[in-house]
Amino acid sequence: MTVQNKNNILHRYQHFLGAFVYGGIDGCVTTFAVVAGAVGAELGSNVILILGFANLLADGFSMSIGAYLSAKTRKDNYDKHKKQEYHEIDTVPKLEEEEIRVIYKAKGFEGELLEKIVEVITSNREVWVEEMMKDELEMMDSNESPLSEGIATYISFILIGLIPLSIYLYDYFIKINSDLFLLTCFFTALAFIFIGYLKAYVNETSFLRSILETLLLGLLAAFVAYFTGDILEKMIVG
Repeated sequence: MTVQNKNNILHRYQHFLGAFVYGGIDGCVTTFAVVAGAVGAELGSNVILILGFANLLADGFSMSIGAYLSAKTRKDNYDKHKKQEYHEIDTVPKLEEEEIRVIYKAKGFEGELLEKIVEVITSNREVWVEEMMKDELEMMDSNESPLSEGIATYISFILIGLIPLSIYLYDYFIKINSDLFLLTCFFTALAFIFIGYLKAYVNETSFLRSILETLLLGLLAAFVAYFTGDILEKMIVG
């Protein structure tokens, strides 16, 4: 497979990757924060697993529902405005034609070329509406379904969010003679590096900057959760 083909495949699934990154960051941050808070409160491994999996499944479901509803709202809003544009083209075509003329005149076209562009666009109803949606309303349609976005978010939340719990889960079945939280921090950092790399690709930003930002986000969440758990344990338990 050529580099060009690989880039085409990645571009095709970029929207899916966006949802995957969105869910993965939140899953990793929130689950790691739960683990850090429980460790700060000096809770046992069994309690950490219970709290971690409860958070993982419940928050993951909640987030996927939010992603689905957000995508559905955007799609419904786009469809509503598109229907309105079809109605306006059918009822006030001259006015809509003039709007196309104004749009392309603002882009620098004039004279005979401008009129030819207007004629070509307005001769095709579908193209006409798409131009109005894009240039007048600045709205772009998404071919991704809200359901697929919700599913991608949930899968990512579970897969990446499971990493901070993996060491404690492994220790539950096969005892590890090491510092569980230290190992968890190491593997969670790797997860943040991975998801930060994907975020840089999706947002087309610096890979190093994206990775460092993601690591910092996780570190801050764990720091707050750990010391909150530590303080509350001293206040409540003594």
